[in-house]
Amino acid sequence: MASDMDDFWVFGYGSLMWNPGFLFESKIAARTFGYRRSLCVRSFVHRGTPDRPGLVLGLDRGGSCRGVAFEVHSGQRDAVLSYLRERELVTHVYLERTLPVTLADGRRVQALAYVVDRNHHQYAGGLATGDAADIIAGAQGKSGLNREYVVNTLAHLNEMAIRDPWLEEVAGYLR
Repeated sequence: MASDMDDFWVFGYGSLMWNPGFLFESKIAARTFGYRRSLCVRSFVHRGTPDRPGLVLGLDRGGSCRGVAFEVHSGQRDAVLSYLRERELVTHVYLERTLPVTLADGRRVQALAYVVDRNHHQYAGGLATGDAADIIAGAQGKSGLNREYVVNTLAHLNEMAIRDPWLEEVAGYLR
């Protein structure tokens, strides 16, 4: 059994939940407080372009967020960190943070998470539902249609019995 000093956890709240892309020992439902899942990041690469940005998820201030915590073996820590930094810090709209996370079994751990930088030019917090849906409907990037990203995210959240009323409302506009 690893000691607490060796524990390395990663909190996923968006595509990391179903497409982590790294090796992990275990995964468990988790929640962090003080942040919420939000379509608040203008995507210039994966789900949009600089000319026609899309919207992707960020962890923004306020509320709480249910997601998944991945326990990573200490021997994989550097490789996972390297991978996540390459994946998440492409345009530096996210800040790498360690957040307190409560696991479904009641344990509390510190987990690496990517929080939106509200001072970054890609930050798009506070959009009305219809405005967010309009942006998403016409955007596409190197990872595909923005609309597919939202629908896929909701499908995975539903599989995990996680409700996200605002995301559901945005998706309703897209249908």
